This record gives sequence, C-alpha cells and structure tokens, in this order.
Amino acid sequence: MQTVLDILQRAGGWHHGLYLKIDNLPYMELVIEATDESGPCGLPVLSVCHYGEQNGDAMRDPEMCFELGFAGGAHLNPFYWRNDYVAIEQWSRFTSDGLYRYRTQLHAEHERFAKLWDRNLRQQGFADVFDPAKHRRG
Repeated sequence: MQTVLDILQRAGGWHHGLYLKIDNLPYMELVIEATDESGPCGLPVLSVCHYGEQNGDAMRDPEMCFELGFAGGAHLNPFYWRNDYVAIEQWSRFTSDGLYRYRTQLHAEHERFAKLWDRNLRQQGFADVFDPAKHRRG
C-alpha cells in the first residue's frame, strides 16, 4: 500500500485522531484513519476504506485494516478485510485467548488484494488529488 503510505507521509504521518477523506470523482471517497485500538501484534492500526451508500447507509467497499510497522522501513501489514455489499468480514491475523493467530492462506489473499488495490488507487489518482493543506491540524 505504497500509495497510502505516500499520502500518510504527506499528511504529516500517523497520529491519534488521524482522519483523511479524499474525494476523487467518479470514484468512491477514500477514507484513511487511525483507529484507537492496536493491531494483533500491538502496532498502530490504519483503516483504509472506500465508502459508498445504500438506502442512506454508509457501506464499506472495501475496508482493510493494517498494522503500521517501521522495521526495515514503513510498511502496512493487513489483518482485516470487510465489504458490506457482500456481507463479508475476514480476520487473517488476530489474538484469541491471549494467543496470536495467523491464517496463512487468508493473509496471503489479503496481501494480494492490498497490492491490487494499491495499484488501482495510484492509477485512479488518489495520491495526486490529496491536498495536505485541507488536512492540517490546527
């Protein structure tokens, strides 16, 4: 998700309360936000989501959550995928009963999807239309 990392860097980096909404017609808006919870390995979490609307309700299409790591350079490691239009929610990495759980095949699918989505976001120009001046903290 290099496109998201580029946008994040231009926005001043990850911080509590981070919320970026990028409108880029004709595509669905893209929202990048920090969550209040840590990921399965205890790292900061970034939610990346396209939002649509159905019957007046916000619909995720999709949402992915990533842990933000810095070892070896900034990187995003997926652990969650959701699409409200098809009613699917998937966790490829999580903790249960105090133990770290890892679904190898599903995590590989999440990584492949993230690479495809990243390429699409770049080609659709989300990084180009992002204006950090609109997202400065006062």
